[in-house]
Amino acid sequence: MSTTVTKVHDPDPRTGTGREGATGRPAAPSRPGPARRRTAVARVRRALTGGATLLWAAIVVVPVYWLVVTSLRSRADFTADSPLALPGHPTLDSYRTVLDGDFTTYLLNSVVVTAGTVVLTVTVALMAAFAIVRGAGSRLSRVSFRLYLLGLAIPLQAVIIPVYLLIIRMRLYDSLPAIVLPSAAFALPITVMILVSFLRDVPRSLFEAMVVDGAGDWRMLFSLAAPLARPALMTVAVYDGLQVWNGFLFPLILTQSGDKAVLPLALTLYRGQFGIDVPATMAAVVLSTLPMLALFILARRQLVAGLTAGFSK
Repeated sequence: MSTTVTKVHDPDPRTGTGREGATGRPAAPSRPGPARRRTAVARVRRALTGGATLLWAAIVVVPVYWLVVTSLRSRADFTADSPLALPGHPTLDSYRTVLDGDFTTYLLNSVVVTAGTVVLTVTVALMAAFAIVRGAGSRLSRVSFRLYLLGLAIPLQAVIIPVYLLIIRMRLYDSLPAIVLPSAAFALPITVMILVSFLRDVPRSLFEAMVVDGAGDWRMLFSLAAPLARPALMTVAVYDGLQVWNGFLFPLILTQSGDKAVLPLALTLYRGQFGIDVPATMAAVVLSTLPMLALFILARRQLVAGLTAGFSK
């Protein structure tokens, strides 16, 4: 009986080659397992996400940094220093220049227009949303809700001429109500949609219990719907406030006098008033953003809660 012996060579520690069979050919390398491939994909995904986050931060932070740094320069330093370098001699002269002008008048006009629009929009939208939710299933409720949603498809620029003629007929041209009324009208559709989505999640048993207790619609609106919809009301108030505060087209078309100008329109006046004084213009921009920034910081929790609570189902 003969015995066949197969030669097996151990791996060479110097070259790191694998074992060889009787034919002298190296064994096939082992393929990476599914767990190793998933780990590699996760690392690539984290790297891409981190890079996108850094890019987004650079796009957002760098302009804000340049805005603040420029407002702290003098006119001589603005032309002499690098745009992104820290100011060698920080100064508040640009802010004094802005505050010594008509900035407080423009700020007050913006506050009045924004507050008036938000109060009017939220009040009307809450009543409309309550009526739509309470009348759910009726034809009038469905038609009313669809009409509000139709307003989302109408661009502001397409109806600016009819709005201008309507304001002229109402004898409101060159006044703050001329900005408040159309701003509230165009803010109603999105506000009603958010409030309807929120109030639909309120159990109908709560409304039925109040009806059994003898409460009317107004009592249910102010004692039940309004307190429960507080997160959504805060959300739409902040959102509408930001839109109106930064609005430019209505103030440009519907006002004419300098004492009726709001901050976005006044910034264009600063460009001509200060000539090439870029630090003063940047100081005006910084001051105009502070009120809305403070409001957002104070109401950020309610804002996030309102964005998610109404769409929980």
